[in-house]
This record gives sequence, structure tokens and C-alpha cells, in this order.
Amino acid sequence: MSLFDKFNVFLEEKFMPIAGKIGGQKHLQAIRDGLILSMPLTIAGSIFMILAFLPIPGYYDFMLGIFGDTWMGKVLYPVRATFDIMSIFGCIGIAYRLAEKNKVDCLSSVALALMTFMILTPYKVSFMNTSVEAIPLVYTGSAGLFGAIIASLISVEIYTWFIRKNIVIKMPDNVPPAVARSFVALIPTLALMIGTLIIRLILESTDFQNVHELLKVILTTPLKILVGSWWGLAIIVAIIQLFWIAGLHGSTIILGTIGPVLGLLGDQNRLAYEAGKEIPNVLGGPFFDIFISLGGGGGTFALAFLLAFVSKSKQLKEVGRISVGAACFNINEPIIFGLPIVMNPYLIIPFFITPIITGLIGYFSIAMGVLPKLPGISIPWTTPPLISGYLASIGSFRYVILQILLIVIGLIIYLPFFKAFDNKILEEEKAYENN
Repeated sequence: MSLFDKFNVFLEEKFMPIAGKIGGQKHLQAIRDGLILSMPLTIAGSIFMILAFLPIPGYYDFMLGIFGDTWMGKVLYPVRATFDIMSIFGCIGIAYRLAEKNKVDCLSSVALALMTFMILTPYKVSFMNTSVEAIPLVYTGSAGLFGAIIASLISVEIYTWFIRKNIVIKMPDNVPPAVARSFVALIPTLALMIGTLIIRLILESTDFQNVHELLKVILTTPLKILVGSWWGLAIIVAIIQLFWIAGLHGSTIILGTIGPVLGLLGDQNRLAYEAGKEIPNVLGGPFFDIFISLGGGGGTFALAFLLAFVSKSKQLKEVGRISVGAACFNINEPIIFGLPIVMNPYLIIPFFITPIITGLIGYFSIAMGVLPKLPGISIPWTTPPLISGYLASIGSFRYVILQILLIVIGLIIYLPFFKAFDNKILEEEKAYENN
């Protein structure tokens, strides 16, 4: 038996049973299945995101000359209606799926989850020393997804508790069912409303102001001290991947916090390059886009290739055909939420380790002088792999060669896990056809 076969046996006999038990936990299933709701929306939104940031020289000026200086904002309208309200979709989907598992009214559960989420979300946007009453898109988008998950899980469980304890208002039998269900939800609604309001008022009296900022500080502040070292890079990427695995937009949550630090390192490189001095920093500029997010978070360009061209199952092949184009522009929400990778015991290991390995290879390649240090120029994050390495390094083909190598490494890492998952889906398809 070859080493590859032994590893596959280990996956099937040792890892998969444990992962299956973890994946069978109802709250994790609700998160995973609920977030799939956003799949068609993110796929459609991705098309317009690519159109807005198409990395072709002269494209921006061409569009500017035809449609005027507001063209990009108009192209991004569909993105605002998909990516920027992802937390709302997540809240709805997770609440619905958990309610199904708890065997309680799904529509009431969704309404309670949305109410809880919106009470916890501020209705004020500050601009130019003034504030207006409006819901910030930052909290309805991916940055608020963690709060949406907590709100949906807790609200549905509290609603379920009231139902099972029979702490409800019962209506006579001759009352229409829709009206009766509304009154059944009244006491749980009041309890959730009061409890959530108290939490919000308490948070407003602190420096956090709201639950989203509290979660942001708790989860991301420790990362600021990690930027700049290889071990810090590995930890940051690991945490980003854990967020993704949990269904959260890890890149937005973590890189949004350490972005200013990375920007400072990149600008130091740019100034040194312009002055003809030695470039100081290994990290900085589009390092993450070039080495870590090849095809999107998790280095999923390799996975998209396997899905599109190696899959035996019809379902995975179709997901691959839909996703591979977006992956060329580093957009992989269709894979993460549509496959899904979220809470998927078959794919979370390669999804976790691939970007760590590729990131460290990139780091040490620069630190050891195999690659020149990045000069700190900015490129669109949607720039396809290979082109991104060439442009960011101002014409170094060594970056292109390394990116090809990293994609091959990604294929090798993903392949055994992908084959196990593909076989599972194929068996399910055959069983369905036989029935």
C-alpha cells in the first residue's frame, strides 16, 4: 500500500468519523446550511465586483470616459445588495435551519432573530463631525456576520425553550392558525426584546458602543502585535482560516484590523524603492494577495480547478464550473458558502493548512533573497494569480514561477481530501438516483 493510500485510509477510518460527529452538531449544521442561502447572491454579486475592479490597464479610464466619474459606484449597486447585507442573509438562513432542527415555527424564528440582530446593531452613521440615523453597511455586511450568528442561534434557542416549556399565549381553536402562531411568539418576543435591549444599553455605556465592536476588539486586538514576523504571519493566517471555517469572512475581520499596519510596511517599502534604498520589509503591499489568497481565502484556486476538471459527482462539477471563473479573480464565496467549505469536515484541513504553507514559502523566499522584496505598489485584489505576482513585483518572473509552484502545492494538499469528499457526494447521488 502506497503512502497516499495509507493516508486515504487514515482519512476514511480515523479522521472522517470524528469530523462527522463534529459536523453533525446541530448548531454547526445550522450555521453551515444557513449560510448557503447567500450562494446565488454572492455568485451574482461577484460578477459585478469583477466588472468594477477588472485588472486591465486603461480599463478604469476607458469606463470613466464613457460613463463618467460615478460609473464604478453604479456597477457596485448589486454588490451593495448582496455582499453588503450578507449578515442579514446569514441571520435569516441560520435561524430558519436551526428552527427546522428544533421543530419550531421557522417564520417566527427568523423574525425573532432579525429583531435581535437589529436591536444589537447601531442606527447611527457619523460623517464630518455630524451623525445621521442610518444602519451602517459595515455591520450588515461580513463584518457583522459574527454578531448575526450569535443573534440567530441564541434567539431561536430562547424561542424554543419558551415553546417547550409551554410559556406561551394559547388562543381558542377557532382562531386562524396564522394568528395563533403570532400570539404564541408574543411572550418569547418580549423576553428577547427586553434582554437584548438591556445588553445594548449596557454596551452603549462603554467604549465599545455595540456588540459588533466588542466582538471586533475581543477577537482581533491581539493580532496587531503579530504583524511583521514569520510566526506572526502563520498565526494570523491560521486565525483567518478559522473564521472562514466558522462561516465568517476571515479576511475582512482580521485584515481589516491589521490592514493599517500592513499598509505602513508597504509604504515604507515604496519610499525606499523610490529613493533607491534597500527595501526594508518582507511583509507589506499585496503580500497576502500574492501568496496566501490564490483564488481567494484558503488558496482555493487549486480547489476550484479540482472541482471543475476532476470531480466525478455532478454536483461538485457544477459548483466548480460556476466557481472557477470567479476564483481566477480571487473571489471564492461561491465555493466557501456554496460547496460549502464552512463546517465541512472533508475540506477544512486542507483549507486551513494550504494558505499557511504557501504564505510561509512566500515569506522565506523573500527573506532568503530568492525573490526581491515587494516595492510596495498597490494592485487590485481581483488581479488573477501569476499576473498579480508580475505586476506587484514590477516585472519579476520569479514571482510568477513561485505562484505556479504554490498552486501545484495547493493541488497536492487538496487532492486526497477532495477525492474523499467527491466520493461521498457521488455515493449520495447514486443512492438518490436508485430511489
